Amino acid sequence: MDEMQRWVVTAAQMSQIEARVFAAGMPVAALMEKVGGLLSRRIQALYPLGQVRKVGVLVGPGHNGGDALVIARELHLEGYEVRLYQPFSKLKDLTASHAQYAASLGIETVPTVEALKDCEVLIDGLFGFGLTRSLTDSIADTIHELNHWSVRLNRPILSIDLPSGIHTDTGEVLGTAIRATRTFCLGLWKRAFLQDAALSSVGQAELIGFGLPETDITAVLEASPIVQRITPDLLRGTLNRPRHPTTHKYQQGHLLLIAGSRRYMGAAILAGLAARASGVGMLSIAVPESMRSLLIAQLPDALVIGCPEGEAGEIAHWPRAMEWAGYDAIACGCGLSPEAQTLVEQVLETNLPLILDADGLNILANLGTVERLQRRSAPTILTPHPGEFKRLFPAVELGDRIQAVQQAASLSGAIVLLKGARTAIAHPTGQVWVVPDSTPALARGGSGDVLTGLMGGLLAQGVRQGLVEEAIVCAAAGWHAQAGIAAARVRSEAGVDASTLIQFLIPPPFDFSI
Repeated sequence: MDEMQRWVVTAAQMSQIEARVFAAGMPVAALMEKVGGLLSRRIQALYPLGQVRKVGVLVGPGHNGGDALVIARELHLEGYEVRLYQPFSKLKDLTASHAQYAASLGIETVPTVEALKDCEVLIDGLFGFGLTRSLTDSIADTIHELNHWSVRLNRPILSIDLPSGIHTDTGEVLGTAIRATRTFCLGLWKRAFLQDAALSSVGQAELIGFGLPETDITAVLEASPIVQRITPDLLRGTLNRPRHPTTHKYQQGHLLLIAGSRRYMGAAILAGLAARASGVGMLSIAVPESMRSLLIAQLPDALVIGCPEGEAGEIAHWPRAMEWAGYDAIACGCGLSPEAQTLVEQVLETNLPLILDADGLNILANLGTVERLQRRSAPTILTPHPGEFKRLFPAVELGDRIQAVQQAASLSGAIVLLKGARTAIAHPTGQVWVVPDSTPALARGGSGDVLTGLMGGLLAQGVRQGLVEEAIVCAAAGWHAQAGIAAARVRSEAGVDASTLIQFLIPPPFDFSI
């Protein structure tokens, strides 16, 4: 099941996979019966007949409406009082057959959506995957009414496959959209579930697998770069690696963290503490000379390097007496300040794996992102939030975050991590990984510094262990999100400051909720 949870498809890919299944002999009607049966049983488990009696079902013109009619029939036969609202006069043949049979069973079809107002649960079967046109006029009014009931009357809305009105690939709201309480995604995860734009509409999402053959899935997906969710198995494979009993600190990686300025002292401390929590064998932290004693007090186990300081309190340049040799990776940028351009230029000239964040990214944008990165031979990882992303890649549209991060990685040759409610990570080959679950608790100053420090520590270890950089970036992003979720459970979403977040990095949260 973890494999099915991992894959993410576009509307076109889902259509191709289903076409292969139908061409192999699976009747469309049989698949609809199977899906409808699975959904009806799941709905009965969530809303037992003893707790809920009246169910309103909205029936669309296509196969999404057919699924809804199978659910309606099965709930009716179990004793629920079911009402149908069919706002479209023309239905696909199979959907029309189910509507005819529902009528023969005595299931009521009501003339207006108002007749569903007293239903305790509403099932959205208006539109499934593949919708591209905006919803307007009477159907938009219907959706507004349903959303109003959901909020004002506490009526749960259960959407089949996707909330009606959501673009399958981009997550864009097409004019208006159902704000579902819960969405049952069918077969494989659609991209919309991993796009920030759709999160306010999908509610609690779960995958309802119906036995798609793996050979058909891989045959379609291997034709283009794969998009996948970061699953627990992926994280465990990278993070939960036993150490050899005779190992020593230098075999566990040596990270150079370059951070901080007179203006942003705390960023260096937060990133350093997070790097230490990663389990890295050795940690060196380069800061302005005036911050050296402060860092030693906070991180006595780190090697703190005091660097020449500019007039604005920034690191003016890398100490001439210091060598770059001996480090396994560099993480640079947290609290650096925009004045540290000379330092960032020096860092970019090294042949070490490099993570750039915060002002490191802003300076890179000023230097010319693509041109500068094309000169690097070592791996580079960029970790922008949307504002930084726009500065780094002004020609890349951010509407479709998955497509945007793919384009940015391809242009720059870097691994690009685009922060957000669903953080997306792209490799230059076009492969994308998305963190499928997170928490608004991470919307706090310092959370990004924690991620950079954690990722830097894992990268230094991974270099020693021979791990690929993209697996390390995914592991850091997943671990960071899970720590935020764990902290929010204990402290509430408003109570997770960056220092608290670091405490929840230890030990790694291997009991992943995703």
